[in-house]
Amino acid sequence: MKKGWKRFGLGLVAASAVLALTACGGGKDKKDEGKKDDTLEVSVAKGYVKYVNEIKGDFEKENGIKVKVIEKDMFEQLDALSLDGPAGKAPDVMMSAFDRLGPLGLQGHLAEVKLSDDSHYNDTDKKQVTVQDKQYGSPAVIETLIMYYNKDLIKEAPKTFKDIEELAKDEKYAFKDEEGKNTAFLAKWTDFYFAYGLISGYGGYTFGKDGTDPKDVGLNNKGAVEGIQYATDWFQKTWPKGMMDVKAAGDFVTNQFTGGHAAAIIDGPWAAANYKDAGLNFGAAKIPTLNNGKEYEAFGGGKAWVVSNYSKNKEMSQKWLDYVTNDKNQEAFYKATQEVPANNNAREAATKENNELTTAVIEQYKNSKPMPNIPEMAEIFAGGENLMFDAASGKKTPKEAADAAVKVITENIEQKYGE
Repeated sequence: MKKGWKRFGLGLVAASAVLALTACGGGKDKKDEGKKDDTLEVSVAKGYVKYVNEIKGDFEKENGIKVKVIEKDMFEQLDALSLDGPAGKAPDVMMSAFDRLGPLGLQGHLAEVKLSDDSHYNDTDKKQVTVQDKQYGSPAVIETLIMYYNKDLIKEAPKTFKDIEELAKDEKYAFKDEEGKNTAFLAKWTDFYFAYGLISGYGGYTFGKDGTDPKDVGLNNKGAVEGIQYATDWFQKTWPKGMMDVKAAGDFVTNQFTGGHAAAIIDGPWAAANYKDAGLNFGAAKIPTLNNGKEYEAFGGGKAWVVSNYSKNKEMSQKWLDYVTNDKNQEAFYKATQEVPANNNAREAATKENNELTTAVIEQYKNSKPMPNIPEMAEIFAGGENLMFDAASGKKTPKEAADAAVKVITENIEQKYGE
């Protein structure tokens, strides 16, 4: 999956206009009346169509229903739900990125669901789909940032950031266009999504009460500033200027890594396909331990199966969620897609495949912080957009940059949500 699930919630925060539409969305429509009760419509992205078609047969036999598979990009489907739902054109079941699920559920577009009695999820998994004590989906996939390393350059992945700092002293990785600069290790820390694991590992946080209290923003406390300072030192003392380019830094990291000029980088599992296509002999591992002895607490995310609140077949939709997330079908999901299943039993089975990428995601996910799925999270990304650049460029001190970001975030939340 492409990196991008993390931010698609930003367009959902203007909920008031949408709610006006959904308030009268319960009425029937001619198109809605034409839907067959013996058909369950399931919408998935292109990469999942084959998998759903392969497993749907037993479900159809057991429930006397036909599963109609609709191929549509997940985010396009979610964006269309507010209009397609009231018009009777939305599918019964679809998938949602965890961070989209909260806003959609609170706005009335998604139905509340239950995790099956024998569901195999841990507390982190359950939290990903829970908003205000209501569950709006069944977890299907987990994702988080990991470390990639070039096996032709280093024998094993660095275990600590002290190891990385030593690696960055090796002249083999000197950046030829800028004297004194080094590309041994690279991370797109101008992007708040990438930088958050560092900030959180040092003690910063998005919202208080485990990401549920938007009145408490913790991105400028002592720990957060310490983490920002650490990143700033890399930008100012070690990395080439290209790492400060907010728009192009990601391409710079990829080019240096695939070109054999970087030994280790931080990226997501969605990037692996590019490295394979480049013919790179790479490995994957959890992100090294920070200098304070704590773990790098990157955002944990992924996707869940969800039910449209406009569906006239919610009971059957719930049965589909239970079916598609059971051990057998989640194991089949991993074999079909190589994406890490959320079901813990299937996840354990996946580790036996000895796939470095899979193991790295699972190990790093243990240290991850579930991304808050409340609508106010959009303001964190908007307000934190320039946070790292302002500090890295020297435009502001890390403390000034953090204070400025938090000021923007809190003011926007007060303005838009009256909190």
